[in-house]
Amino acid sequence: MKPVQALWLATLLTAASAHAADDVVALLKDADRYRTGQDNLQVETQVTVFNRDGSADKERRYTVFVQAEHKSLVLMRSPAEQGQKVLMLGDDFWLLMPGSQRALRITPSQKLLGDASTGDIATMSWAQDYTGTLAGEERCGADAAAQPCLHLSLVAARKGVTYQRIELWIAKARHEPIKADLFVQSDKLAKQARFVLDNPVAPTLVTEMVLLDQLSNHKETRVRYVSRQPKAVPETWLNPMFLARNPALD
Repeated sequence: MKPVQALWLATLLTAASAHAADDVVALLKDADRYRTGQDNLQVETQVTVFNRDGSADKERRYTVFVQAEHKSLVLMRSPAEQGQKVLMLGDDFWLLMPGSQRALRITPSQKLLGDASTGDIATMSWAQDYTGTLAGEERCGADAAAQPCLHLSLVAARKGVTYQRIELWIAKARHEPIKADLFVQSDKLAKQARFVLDNPVAPTLVTEMVLLDQLSNHKETRVRYVSRQPKAVPETWLNPMFLARNPALD
Protein backbone atom coordinates (compact mmCIF):
# COMPACT_ATOMS: atom_id res chain seq x y z
CA MET A 1 0.00 0.00 0.00
CA LYS A 2 1.33 3.44 -0.92
CA PRO A 3 2.06 5.88 1.94
CA VAL A 4 -0.66 8.27 0.77
CA GLN A 5 -3.23 5.47 0.67
CA ALA A 6 -2.16 4.22 4.12
CA LEU A 7 -2.49 7.73 5.56
CA TRP A 8 -5.93 8.13 3.98
CA LEU A 9 -7.09 4.77 5.36
CA ALA A 10 -5.77 5.56 8.86
CA THR A 11 -7.55 8.94 8.80
CA LEU A 12 -10.78 7.28 7.67
CA LEU A 13 -10.59 4.63 10.41
CA THR A 14 -9.83 7.26 13.09
CA ALA A 15 -12.80 9.36 11.97
CA ALA A 16 -15.07 6.30 11.97
CA SER A 17 -13.91 5.32 15.45
CA ALA A 18 -14.51 8.85 16.79
CA HIS A 19 -17.97 8.91 15.23
CA ALA A 20 -18.82 5.54 16.79
CA ALA A 21 -17.66 6.80 20.21
CA ASP A 22 -19.80 9.93 19.81
CA ASP A 23 -22.78 7.73 18.96
CA VAL A 24 -22.32 5.67 22.14
CA VAL A 25 -22.07 8.82 24.28
CA ALA A 26 -25.33 10.06 22.75
CA LEU A 27 -26.99 6.70 23.50
CA LEU A 28 -25.80 6.81 27.11
CA LYS A 29 -27.07 10.36 27.55
CA ASP A 30 -30.46 9.22 26.27
CA ALA A 31 -30.47 6.30 28.72
CA ASP A 32 -29.39 8.57 31.59
CA ARG A 33 -32.36 10.86 30.99
CA TYR A 34 -34.70 8.04 31.95
CA ARG A 35 -32.92 7.67 35.31
CA THR A 36 -32.46 11.32 36.31
CA GLY A 37 -33.96 13.71 33.79
CA GLN A 38 -31.62 16.59 34.73
CA ASP A 39 -28.85 17.83 36.99
CA ASN A 40 -29.59 19.26 40.43
CA LEU A 41 -32.33 16.89 41.46
CA GLN A 42 -33.88 15.71 44.72
CA VAL A 43 -34.85 12.04 44.54
CA GLU A 44 -36.84 10.40 47.33
CA THR A 45 -35.69 6.78 47.27
CA GLN A 46 -36.96 3.61 48.93
CA VAL A 47 -34.75 0.51 49.13
CA THR A 48 -36.35 -2.85 49.98
CA VAL A 49 -34.59 -6.20 50.33
CA PHE A 50 -36.51 -9.40 49.58
CA ASN A 51 -35.62 -12.90 50.73
CA ARG A 52 -35.30 -15.73 48.23
CA ASP A 53 -38.88 -16.82 49.00
CA GLY A 54 -40.18 -13.38 47.98
CA SER A 55 -40.89 -12.09 51.49
CA ALA A 56 -39.75 -8.59 52.42
CA ASP A 57 -36.71 -8.49 54.71
CA LYS A 58 -35.71 -4.85 55.32
CA GLU A 59 -36.66 -1.42 54.04
CA ARG A 60 -34.95 1.98 54.19
CA ARG A 61 -35.73 5.51 52.93
CA TYR A 62 -33.21 8.00 51.53
CA THR A 63 -33.32 11.57 50.25
CA VAL A 64 -30.74 11.90 47.48
CA PHE A 65 -29.58 15.25 46.12
CA VAL A 66 -27.95 14.54 42.75
CA GLN A 67 -26.00 17.64 41.75
CA ALA A 68 -23.91 18.67 38.75
CA GLU A 69 -20.17 17.92 38.47
CA HIS A 70 -20.27 14.49 40.16
CA LYS A 71 -21.63 15.76 43.47
CA SER A 72 -24.31 14.01 45.53
CA LEU A 73 -25.61 14.09 49.08
CA VAL A 74 -27.62 11.23 50.62
CA LEU A 75 -29.67 11.78 53.78
CA MET A 76 -30.77 8.61 55.55
CA ARG A 77 -34.38 8.87 56.70
CA SER A 78 -35.22 5.56 58.40
CA PRO A 79 -35.16 5.39 62.24
CA ALA A 80 -32.31 2.84 62.25
CA GLU A 81 -30.08 5.25 60.28
CA GLN A 82 -31.57 8.63 61.17
CA GLY A 83 -29.03 11.46 60.97
CA GLN A 84 -26.48 9.57 58.86
CA LYS A 85 -25.34 11.17 55.60
CA VAL A 86 -23.20 10.17 52.62
CA LEU A 87 -21.42 12.84 50.59
CA MET A 88 -19.93 12.25 47.15
CA LEU A 89 -17.56 14.78 45.58
CA GLY A 90 -16.11 13.36 42.38
CA ASP A 91 -14.21 10.21 43.32
CA ASP A 92 -14.34 10.89 47.07
CA PHE A 93 -17.06 9.51 49.37
CA TRP A 94 -17.64 10.33 53.05
CA LEU A 95 -19.96 8.86 55.68
CA LEU A 96 -21.10 11.29 58.37
CA MET A 97 -22.51 9.89 61.59
CA PRO A 98 -24.65 11.83 64.08
CA GLY A 99 -22.75 12.75 67.20
CA SER A 100 -19.39 12.48 65.45
CA GLN A 101 -17.39 15.49 64.27
CA ARG A 102 -15.30 13.46 61.87
CA ALA A 103 -16.19 12.53 58.30
CA LEU A 104 -15.26 8.90 57.51
CA ARG A 105 -13.88 8.02 54.09
CA ILE A 106 -15.76 5.19 52.38
CA THR A 107 -15.84 3.62 48.92
CA PRO A 108 -18.67 3.78 46.35
CA SER A 109 -19.14 0.01 46.80
CA GLN A 110 -19.96 0.44 50.52
CA LYS A 111 -23.29 -1.30 51.15
CA LEU A 112 -26.30 0.74 52.25
CA LEU A 113 -28.89 -2.01 52.35
CA GLY A 114 -29.03 -5.41 50.66
CA ASP A 115 -27.24 -5.12 47.34
CA ALA A 116 -27.76 -1.37 47.01
CA SER A 117 -24.38 0.29 47.44
CA THR A 118 -23.53 3.93 48.01
CA GLY A 119 -22.68 4.29 44.33
CA ASP A 120 -26.00 2.77 43.23
CA ILE A 121 -27.85 5.50 45.11
CA ALA A 122 -25.53 8.50 44.73
CA THR A 123 -24.30 8.25 41.12
CA MET A 124 -26.62 8.15 38.14
CA SER A 125 -24.65 9.04 35.00
CA TRP A 126 -23.37 6.39 32.64
CA ALA A 127 -22.38 8.99 30.03
CA GLN A 128 -20.05 10.80 32.44
CA ASP A 129 -18.65 7.79 34.28
CA TYR A 130 -18.00 5.27 31.49
CA THR A 131 -16.63 4.89 27.99
CA GLY A 132 -18.38 2.39 25.79
CA THR A 133 -18.68 0.50 22.56
CA LEU A 134 -21.69 -0.87 20.74
CA ALA A 135 -21.46 -4.65 21.06
CA GLY A 136 -24.41 -5.36 18.77
CA GLU A 137 -28.17 -5.69 18.51
CA GLU A 138 -30.11 -8.33 20.47
CA ARG A 139 -33.62 -9.19 21.57
CA CYS A 140 -34.52 -8.36 25.19
CA GLY A 141 -37.25 -10.00 27.24
CA ALA A 142 -39.32 -13.15 27.06
CA ASP A 143 -40.27 -14.53 23.67
CA ALA A 144 -43.72 -12.98 23.61
CA ALA A 145 -42.54 -9.55 24.78
CA ALA A 146 -39.04 -9.47 23.29
CA GLN A 147 -37.98 -6.16 21.81
CA PRO A 148 -34.97 -5.06 19.76
CA CYS A 149 -32.18 -3.81 22.04
CA LEU A 150 -28.74 -2.29 21.65
CA HIS A 151 -26.04 -4.00 23.71
CA LEU A 152 -23.41 -1.55 25.02
CA SER A 153 -20.16 -2.61 26.71
CA LEU A 154 -19.03 0.03 29.22
CA VAL A 155 -15.68 0.45 31.01
CA ALA A 156 -15.14 2.80 33.96
CA ALA A 157 -13.63 6.15 32.97
CA ARG A 158 -12.77 7.19 36.53
CA LYS A 159 -12.00 5.45 39.81
CA GLY A 160 -14.95 6.64 41.90
CA VAL A 161 -17.50 4.26 40.42
CA THR A 162 -19.00 1.13 41.91
CA TYR A 163 -18.54 -1.11 38.88
CA GLN A 164 -15.45 -1.50 36.74
CA ARG A 165 -17.46 -2.82 33.80
CA ILE A 166 -21.12 -2.82 32.78
CA GLU A 167 -22.87 -4.74 30.03
CA LEU A 168 -25.95 -2.59 29.33
CA TRP A 169 -28.98 -3.25 27.15
CA ILE A 170 -31.16 -0.33 26.04
CA ALA A 171 -34.23 -0.36 23.81
CA LYS A 172 -33.34 0.30 20.19
CA ALA A 173 -36.27 2.61 19.48
CA ARG A 174 -36.20 5.03 22.43
CA HIS A 175 -32.96 4.08 24.24
CA GLU A 176 -34.56 3.47 27.65
CA PRO A 177 -32.45 1.13 29.86
CA ILE A 178 -33.75 -2.44 30.06
CA LYS A 179 -31.16 -4.49 31.96
CA ALA A 180 -27.49 -4.55 32.94
CA ASP A 181 -24.79 -6.94 34.14
CA LEU A 182 -22.60 -5.22 36.76
CA PHE A 183 -18.97 -6.30 37.24
CA VAL A 184 -16.65 -5.36 40.11
CA GLN A 185 -12.90 -4.66 40.03
CA SER A 186 -12.00 -8.38 39.89
CA ASP A 187 -14.22 -8.66 36.79
CA LYS A 188 -16.66 -10.88 38.64
CA LEU A 189 -20.34 -10.51 37.88
CA ALA A 190 -21.60 -8.94 41.11
CA LYS A 191 -25.20 -8.08 40.29
CA GLN A 192 -27.76 -8.13 37.54
CA ALA A 193 -30.01 -5.11 37.23
CA ARG A 194 -33.43 -4.74 35.68
CA PHE A 195 -35.09 -1.36 35.11
CA VAL A 196 -38.82 -0.81 35.62
CA LEU A 197 -40.31 2.06 33.61
CA ASP A 198 -43.36 4.21 34.30
CA ASN A 199 -45.09 3.33 31.03
CA PRO A 200 -44.05 0.32 28.91
CA VAL A 201 -45.68 1.78 25.79
CA ALA A 202 -44.36 5.34 26.06
CA PRO A 203 -41.78 5.40 28.89
CA THR A 204 -40.49 8.67 30.34
CA LEU A 205 -38.73 7.63 33.58
CA VAL A 206 -37.22 4.65 35.37
CA THR A 207 -39.34 4.15 38.50
CA GLU A 208 -37.39 1.24 39.97
CA MET A 209 -34.07 -0.57 39.67
CA VAL A 210 -34.15 -4.25 40.65
CA LEU A 211 -30.79 -5.74 41.73
CA LEU A 212 -30.17 -9.47 41.96
CA ASP A 213 -27.05 -10.55 43.83
CA GLN A 214 -24.80 -12.93 41.87
CA LEU A 215 -22.03 -13.48 44.44
CA SER A 216 -23.48 -14.70 47.71
CA ASN A 217 -27.07 -14.59 49.00
CA HIS A 218 -28.94 -14.16 45.69
CA LYS A 219 -31.43 -11.87 47.39
CA GLU A 220 -33.35 -9.26 45.44
CA THR A 221 -32.99 -5.57 46.23
CA ARG A 222 -35.45 -3.04 44.81
CA VAL A 223 -34.43 0.63 44.57
CA ARG A 224 -37.65 2.59 44.00
CA TYR A 225 -37.58 6.25 42.99
CA VAL A 226 -40.62 7.54 44.86
CA SER A 227 -40.41 11.13 43.58
CA ARG A 228 -38.10 13.51 41.73
CA GLN A 229 -38.04 17.29 41.79
CA PRO A 230 -35.54 20.00 40.80
CA LYS A 231 -33.33 21.01 43.73
CA ALA A 232 -29.98 22.80 43.82
CA VAL A 233 -28.59 22.53 47.35
CA PRO A 234 -26.46 25.26 48.99
CA GLU A 235 -22.75 24.84 48.35
CA THR A 236 -22.15 24.50 52.11
CA TRP A 237 -24.14 21.25 52.09
CA LEU A 238 -21.44 19.75 49.87
CA ASN A 239 -18.62 20.44 52.32
CA PRO A 240 -17.65 17.48 54.57
CA MET A 241 -16.33 19.82 57.27
CA PHE A 242 -19.67 21.62 57.42
CA LEU A 243 -21.65 18.36 57.48
CA ALA A 244 -19.44 16.99 60.27
CA ARG A 245 -20.95 19.65 62.54
CA ASN A 246 -24.31 17.84 62.18
CA PRO A 247 -26.32 20.81 60.87
CA ALA A 248 -30.06 20.58 60.29
CA LEU A 249 -30.58 20.33 56.52
CA ASP A 250 -34.37 20.16 56.34
